[in-house]
Amino acid sequence: MVRLDQFIATSTALSRKDAKRAISSGRVQVDGNVCKTPNTKLPPEAEVTLDGQACTLPGERYLMLNKPAGVVSATRDSDHPTALDLLPRELSGNLHIAGRLDADTTGLLLLTTDGQWSHRITSPRVDCPKTYLVTLSDDLSEPAVRELQQGVSLRNDPQPTRPAGVRVLEPRLIELTLSEGRYHQVKRMLAAVGNHVEALHRLRIGAITLDSELEPGQFRALTPEEIGSVD
Repeated sequence: MVRLDQFIATSTALSRKDAKRAISSGRVQVDGNVCKTPNTKLPPEAEVTLDGQACTLPGERYLMLNKPAGVVSATRDSDHPTALDLLPRELSGNLHIAGRLDADTTGLLLLTTDGQWSHRITSPRVDCPKTYLVTLSDDLSEPAVRELQQGVSLRNDPQPTRPAGVRVLEPRLIELTLSEGRYHQVKRMLAAVGNHVEALHRLRIGAITLDSELEPGQFRALTPEEIGSVD
């Protein structure tokens, strides 16, 4: 069962704090009776109104965001703008990030309210490939390509990486596809083969590709096909 204040905050544009105030001031009714106790536990069949308007919980939400540089992959941060700050307030409630990006990394970010769905993306037991566009400081040599494709040893990490997919677009621009997600893995892998990452942009997660029409900071809902591609 869900708490009344959580129900109101999730089903309306009110924050949890404002939801508690609305409840305490008598604006909320449960099954036709005024309820002023924010922590009241609601049975599944309860009918809830705010100022006489029926409140219903939204369905699960699935969004893609083109994350700009300088935005952190967090729900809250006192020093930097977060991915959720880029969304309208009525959409951002209860969202979490499925596969974070560093602050200086741009590109595809997935946000959802569905914990099981995001677990299938982020769990180390699930092979969900992620593809990045990588700008390098130096030309990538053929031996370095072969090393990446075979898996490399990272500094202070006893286990070599899994083999990566490498597509050379230009001497200093590649697509790199990984099937695991270690700390700063792309940057560490390129450092291991004697190169340096100048810029990093995520293009794909599994079968979900960043919409080319989304400008940095823009978002859209995932299609049913995109949602269903994560199994």
